[in-house]
Amino acid sequence: MADAGRARKIADRIKTLIAANVESIVKDPDLGFITITDVRVTGDLQHASVFYTVFGDETQRAKTAALLEKNKGRLRSFVGGQIQIRLTPSLDFFADAIPETAAHLEDLLREAKERDEAVAAAAAGATYAGEADPYKKPEPGDEDDLDGATDGTDPDSTGSTDDSTDTDGTQDLGADARA
Repeated sequence: MADAGRARKIADRIKTLIAANVESIVKDPDLGFITITDVRVTGDLQHASVFYTVFGDETQRAKTAALLEKNKGRLRSFVGGQIQIRLTPSLDFFADAIPETAAHLEDLLREAKERDEAVAAAAAGATYAGEADPYKKPEPGDEDDLDGATDGTDPDSTGSTDDSTDTDGTQDLGADARA
């Protein structure tokens, strides 16, 4: 079993080879404008899934799918001669759903933009349910402190001095500082 890095490198090489040479190998005017979007190789390097898109309508896609299926062996031989590994992976072609997915995403984005515009239009004439500033602020004439003291002194103080200073004016640092 090959490591994932080698499988990824081989997948990239297969993608480049097929994308560059599919028109020269198939040589059919019914082959549509084809783009190879991705190649995935299994871990044992035995199978490669080639994803492609075709520019055109449904009949053009069907013709291109039939031509790729018909020329699968020639493409595999070409890839095997170019990458030169022991076993050339078998090629399976799958129509990629990228254009349909992209169109769906574009529709969703357009719908979201229309909804955003509708919400913005509704919000343009809206007013606040209450006041514009819901937070209470002190009135200019109100100078009371929050704790209820009006003369600037602490209502819990008894007028005694702090017990942490000794009679000689030095501060008592506790038992640990004396030792």
